[in-house]
Amino acid sequence: MSEVSAQDNILGNSVQNSIPEDKMNIIKTNVTGFAFRNINISYERSINRWFAVNIGFGTVTEGRVPFMNAFLDEKDEQNFQDVRIKATNFTIEPRFYIGEGYGKGFYFAPYYRYSKVSSNTFGFTYDYNALGTVFPIPLKGNGNASGNSGGLMIGAQFFLTRQHNFILDFWIAGAHYGKGKGNFVLTGDVVLTPEIQAQLKQEIENLDIPFVDYTVETNPSGARINIDGPWAGFRSGFSLGYRF
Repeated sequence: MSEVSAQDNILGNSVQNSIPEDKMNIIKTNVTGFAFRNINISYERSINRWFAVNIGFGTVTEGRVPFMNAFLDEKDEQNFQDVRIKATNFTIEPRFYIGEGYGKGFYFAPYYRYSKVSSNTFGFTYDYNALGTVFPIPLKGNGNASGNSGGLMIGAQFFLTRQHNFILDFWIAGAHYGKGKGNFVLTGDVVLTPEIQAQLKQEIENLDIPFVDYTVETNPSGARINIDGPWAGFRSGFSLGYRF
């Protein structure tokens, strides 16, 4: 009798601990992103035990450029203090689970991401030097850029309840790389002479913004900054969700 009871207990625990296959969907949000104004949601669908597809959308509300003082000197930072940006992103992420599966355990996920960044209309004052005198020339700027990139995420997803309803998705580390394009335009009410245009072009080129390849074109109304180069990003954080 005791042997039969022990077998029954083992079978009972096995059934209790097994992952129900009827819950193939997960809705979740990356709570870490809210600290960076990133309002986001994603949906994961299990195709089979080891394979799932996760689709995510996020929008970053308008605000200051993060860490701008890290790559601009004091003068340039003051010139861009009115700049505000907002962004959106869309990600599609096939997931390969190497743990228990059906949305649980460690996974690796190659992914594609589309991102777009746009700015408000901001003020930019260009100091034109002539004959030892500085003439401030006020300009207004705005623009946008978008990028397509591919990357790889390594993470782990856990079930938080015995019913396997609530989940924690830990993005251990992810990085993506691709190409971006866009343009930002500066315009003003003062007609710029060829000499002023040459100085303005030099000043913008000397900003030397890291991780961005750009060229500068000037005209009598102002300048156009063309972005065409690398587009990279990193992903990490914690998501909370509901499985159904």
